[in-house]
Amino acid sequence: MILPVVAYGNPILRKVGVPITKEYPNLDELIVNMWETLYKSNGVGLAAPQINHSIRLFLVDSVQIVEGADEEDKDEYKDEKPIKQVFINPTIVELDGEEWKYNEGCLSIPKIREDVYRHERVKLKYQDENFEHHTRIFHGITARIILHEYDHIEGKLFIDHLKPLKRRLLKGKLDDISKGKVKVNYKMLFAR
Repeated sequence: MILPVVAYGNPILRKVGVPITKEYPNLDELIVNMWETLYKSNGVGLAAPQINHSIRLFLVDSVQIVEGADEEDKDEYKDEKPIKQVFINPTIVELDGEEWKYNEGCLSIPKIREDVYRHERVKLKYQDENFEHHTRIFHGITARIILHEYDHIEGKLFIDHLKPLKRRLLKGKLDDISKGKVKVNYKMLFAR
């Protein structure tokens, strides 16, 4: 089932997600629904707060970016090891490498894209959908998507990485999103 994506302005996007256990109600169904929602909205990552669940869970599919790159962009991703993966109860162990700029967007903040600097590598401890523990290093575009989604479970948004002047310039557009004055090709849940 395709779920509505929570729009900017909804307080759940500013809450820190709580850890979950195997006993979380209907978790398997929630994960399936999140994948469907992600693909319906043409995203590459989706965090549980974005579908109105304040828990430490997100999905990442960097395969779409790497395999879908234009011929001229293929070189940029030649060293990438793309993933399609579920992350439960993740914690960042270490950030490493140069910070690099990339034009990010967010399903909860549609029609706005801005350059954000993030580290090129992240070491992450997490559980998969079977609650098996992993510690792994991710780099490049995959690390960026992970860090973007990790921000969501920490109550942060990509716009929080922008300079204050840039955020002020976006205020009108952000206000419009929070009031539901935006058209997208996926279901959204607006703040009331």
